[in-house]
Amino acid sequence: MAGSVQKILKSGKSLVLPGVYDALSARLAERAGFEAAFVSGYSLSAANLGEPDFGFIGHAEIVDAARRICGAVKIPVIVDIDTGYGNAFNVEKVVNDLIHVGAAGCFLEDQVWPKRCGHMEGKRVIPLEEYLPKLRAAVETRGNRPFFITARTDARAAVSLDEAIRRGKAFAKAGADAVFIEAPQSEAEMKRIRKELPASVPLVANMVENGKTPLRKFSELKKMGFSVVVCPVTGLLAAAKAMEGAYATLKRNEVSTKFQKNMFKFQEMNDLTGLPERYRREKEWL
Repeated sequence: MAGSVQKILKSGKSLVLPGVYDALSARLAERAGFEAAFVSGYSLSAANLGEPDFGFIGHAEIVDAARRICGAVKIPVIVDIDTGYGNAFNVEKVVNDLIHVGAAGCFLEDQVWPKRCGHMEGKRVIPLEEYLPKLRAAVETRGNRPFFITARTDARAAVSLDEAIRRGKAFAKAGADAVFIEAPQSEAEMKRIRKELPASVPLVANMVENGKTPLRKFSELKKMGFSVVVCPVTGLLAAAKAMEGAYATLKRNEVSTKFQKNMFKFQEMNDLTGLPERYRREKEWL
């Protein structure tokens, strides 16, 4: 699947990664026409635990989620592994586990554990000398297998933009397939990042609604030199708002009728989950 990721980038198109957090959201992203998807740690923490992205999701939970999601879609799936859940040995383990369940790649960041969402306050980063062994472990564990490794730094907020750029250069030199400098706060900062990092390395833009980085269209980001775009919480925020409205309508009116225009029809959900095919195959047993 990661070969498909590389193929998208080599074709000159942007690699656009809508955030997903379960099999259903992944199928909806695939149905919308996206060529790849991103398992968002923020979304997993909110949807599965009802908790903020404060490092509550661990190795076993992310691999389990990746197994379910990769099994539900045909598009490549890239997985947020936060800091790798420990040292280089832990990174080796999670990368091997993700490859085993069919993931196409990962994002690996340099925050102090427990981490927090890149658009939250109070982030801290580990020394570059502690992060690089983890990145090299990911690259060496991947070997010749198709697995797309994105190295992320949160040093823009934790230290300075200068430090974030220094780290980004080191990530590229260490073999990262893409570099992600999290949460630049203006187009000017984004342009500086692109100018100062090697032209050969794909850069990631993180589009978080009401986050720290200005929202721009995929085509605009491509022109700015950001060929990988992740939208990690768009689906989660939309789904939560829709469910809030549905439950409020149901409680107020004792019936969902007035909200049904905003809902899937029962048969549409059955189609999405593959019920017609199960009915067809079931008849073969008779």
